[in-house]
Amino acid sequence: MSVSIGNLPKQRHLLLRIRFQLLGGLTVAILAPALIRMALDPRVILETNLQVTITAAVFAHVIGFFVYKRIGNFPGVAAAGYILPTFALSYGLVFVTIFFFRLDYSRFQAASSFMLSTLWYFGLGLATRRLEPYRLAVVPGGEVDRLDKIGGVVWHHLSAPHAAYERVNGVVADLRAVLSDDWERFIADSALAGVPVYHVKQVSESLTGRVEIENLSENTLGSLNPNQAYIKIKQAIDWLAAVLVLAVFSPLLFLVAIVIRLDSPGPVLFRQERMGYRGEVFTVYKFRSMHIDGDEGTEDEREKAITKNRDGRITRIGGLLRRSRIDELPQAINILRGEMSWIGPRPEAVVLSRWYQAELPFYRYRHIVRPGITGWAQINQGHVVEVGDVLEKLHYDFYYIKNFSPWLDVVIVLSVRRLNIWR
Repeated sequence: MSVSIGNLPKQRHLLLRIRFQLLGGLTVAILAPALIRMALDPRVILETNLQVTITAAVFAHVIGFFVYKRIGNFPGVAAAGYILPTFALSYGLVFVTIFFFRLDYSRFQAASSFMLSTLWYFGLGLATRRLEPYRLAVVPGGEVDRLDKIGGVVWHHLSAPHAAYERVNGVVADLRAVLSDDWERFIADSALAGVPVYHVKQVSESLTGRVEIENLSENTLGSLNPNQAYIKIKQAIDWLAAVLVLAVFSPLLFLVAIVIRLDSPGPVLFRQERMGYRGEVFTVYKFRSMHIDGDEGTEDEREKAITKNRDGRITRIGGLLRRSRIDELPQAINILRGEMSWIGPRPEAVVLSRWYQAELPFYRYRHIVRPGITGWAQINQGHVVEVGDVLEKLHYDFYYIKNFSPWLDVVIVLSVRRLNIWR
């Protein structure tokens, strides 16, 4: 039996090809400004500062391009919104390096290259947005019905193995379901014909940004263990960033401490035991934003650990600190002590963590990386406390752990700046 792939795309549209996008960007952003300069004075190409600038701009453009493409692969990411910050970061790092080594460079060429880079990819994004919507053919059987709830993809449900189907980017099947021999042959033939074949769970994770864990047989620990090399690199970056934050913002921290003491009675810092890396309990530090509870015995410990919307315990200055996220800055101390990271699963109070562990399977696995001040669950879901919502949050945490990488951290940092969500 042969696979009906007559309608499958033999070649991608020119605008969708990586080579065209990159070479076109280099031509528009690097070559065009240089040609304009040369039209005015052909000898300018012999000047060292222009040669240095062109070389640096090429590096910055290529770095920005590949970071931008990697960021766009994460679910829920509108890639166009990351073009400007991504290229600002890549060009900024390259030209700060040039400035550090006191190399002469052309400001016209550098500024033109940066602006034209962003304009090229913005225009390309607009041109390709509806050029080729993502389409997937779905093999019936198993748990594929849940795919219909996921937006952003055109799903083509196949009726028979021998039926021709429309132009698609791949085939999705529940590879753990019991399929007929004809469907098994269809899947094998699709793969041999060069059509990507995906497991339904793999596609669901990629499109939703969540890893669902139902039972131990479905949990491959090897796939959930994070990159150990990046753990060390990230810890070093976290430590340096924490030192920088404490040094730069020390006057602000001192001023906030004075205002807190004047606003309400109690200590400046809020301390709470939370569950951290590898299940170890640690003390988290934050600026106090709530009134001190004078009667420790009147409320359940679990209820006291939960911060509700419009919580009456929040002080006047506390509301401002929470909205601006300044109350989180003392956690730089926890980062210096190796207890936390800037990015990771948000640590929960010990009493809440033990409650969740009793109610939710695999909850402890989120402690396989250091907890963070913000994370993937926070930018996708926000602050939650109910067990049902925590289960969904756990799925986001597992996605972060499974895809633990600098690329995902960049997405989270840029999303935090854009969405202003830290809890």
